[in-house]
Amino acid sequence: MAEAVDSRALFHGLPSHVLRLPQGDQVRVLQHGAHTVSWVTGGRERFFLSPRARFDCQSAIRGGVPVCFPQFNQRGPLPKHGFARNLPWEMDGPPVCSAESASLTLCLRDSEATRAHWPQAFEARLRLDLSPGSLQITLSVRNTDTRPLAFSGALHSYLAVDDIGQAMLEGLQGQAEWDAVRDYHGQASGTLRFDGEFDRVYTAAPRPLLLRERGQALEIAQSPSWGQTVVWNPGAALCATLADMPADGHLRMLCVEAAQVLAPIQVPAGGAWSGWQRLTAR
Repeated sequence: MAEAVDSRALFHGLPSHVLRLPQGDQVRVLQHGAHTVSWVTGGRERFFLSPRARFDCQSAIRGGVPVCFPQFNQRGPLPKHGFARNLPWEMDGPPVCSAESASLTLCLRDSEATRAHWPQAFEARLRLDLSPGSLQITLSVRNTDTRPLAFSGALHSYLAVDDIGQAMLEGLQGQAEWDAVRDYHGQASGTLRFDGEFDRVYTAAPRPLLLRERGQALEIAQSPSWGQTVVWNPGAALCATLADMPADGHLRMLCVEAAQVLAPIQVPAGGAWSGWQRLTAR
């Protein structure tokens, strides 16, 4: 039987929730930011978490899966990547566990803290679904206001790799591409490899992507409700300027994000939206 460990299990001093399967798969999420900080399957940690990450409830946590909402990056008036990743979320009911799967949901509602940045009534939920070899993370947004809601954002997944120089990402061939480093618009061609700073926004592919490295593979799928996929690695030069990353941290991670960057998602009054990213070890 799968099990859930309650929030008395602290992680770097912050309340966390852990789901475990009998096969050994495990996922840990913090109440702060609904931030997933660990996913273990096949005896391997699949998320990168910087050893210099800050857990002070003031700074964004470098690694895992930050929830970017209701703004992507600095493309708007709100704090970078919005406010959701820096606020406490609440459990939305008890975890649900069976012999083969486990899930839990966290919720963030508008409050004095959110209205200081964004005068919008809303409910956001983050659901984790863990099954053998697979993790699905779903962000849902309900507009509880009397006016339309518009937002951008991402599930900003930091995937662990042994050596970024050996990693290959397949499945984006032919998709529209914006290279933010060179400010160049084009079309993705062939398998992506990584040498230096890499920051690109792609039109989401209709089929799952595949991250390959040294005989291992991770399938990355996202719902069509996310319009884009962001692929990011800071490279050596930028990484050296990041206080919450070791100098060689870029060698151990690749962000592949289910995202909405180029145009906001519109949710009518009383309406709802949902988008997921699913990771499967192959």
